[in-house]
Amino acid sequence: MKDEELSGRLREAAEAHRPDRARMLARIERGMAGDRPAPRSVRPPRAVRPWLRVAGATAAVCGVLAAGAFAVTSAGDDARPRGGQVASAPSATAKAPDSPAGLPPEDGPLWTGGVVDPNSNPYWAQSNVTLRTTEPLSALTVELRVAETGGVNSTGSWRSLPEPDFTVSVDESGGYLVYRWTLRPGRTVPAGTHTFAGQYNHAEGDRDAGGDYVTAHAVRASGGKAAVGDRFGRAR
Repeated sequence: MKDEELSGRLREAAEAHRPDRARMLARIERGMAGDRPAPRSVRPPRAVRPWLRVAGATAAVCGVLAAGAFAVTSAGDDARPRGGQVASAPSATAKAPDSPAGLPPEDGPLWTGGVVDPNSNPYWAQSNVTLRTTEPLSALTVELRVAETGGVNSTGSWRSLPEPDFTVSVDESGGYLVYRWTLRPGRTVPAGTHTFAGQYNHAEGDRDAGGDYVTAHAVRASGGKAAVGDRFGRAR
């Protein structure tokens, strides 16, 4: 067969061919499916060994305990005074705020107390000191200190004991008007209740006597010393 005739038949056959599209797509899909790798199986998780579970639980408990201890410690630190110092209880030897110069109102046979006389007025006042002793005294010094609250100046003083038995002085010292009665040598204060009084003018109005106080130092005739003190309250 000549080449021209062969070419003509092939061309006619090609033009007459109609491809089956559905079969072609199905073959392509089967080929693609055959090339895909098989899906891997999912491996189940390994069982946790019992000793690992126990160790994990122990670690968790330790963590909770440590956190609790830290919280308690932190709270304790916050409660401490700043500066790292821990507040301590007052010393047994600390002086009471109402006891002048650290003196008690009673010591052995001796007792003292101070009040502002009720007959005082807005311009003038008298401070009364009561001294009580259950034993005779061979030496005694009583000091009345009147705080300078304005216009304070002395107008006199007196005592219930014999005047010749005492020396008396009135001075201004450290913001106070100071009355001092001192028993003369060789004289004796008998057992009993005795009064010492200081009189003074002051600025007009109610005067606060909270800063006033009295002290007394004595020697017993039988031997031994005693010292007492007391503060005054608010008065006119």
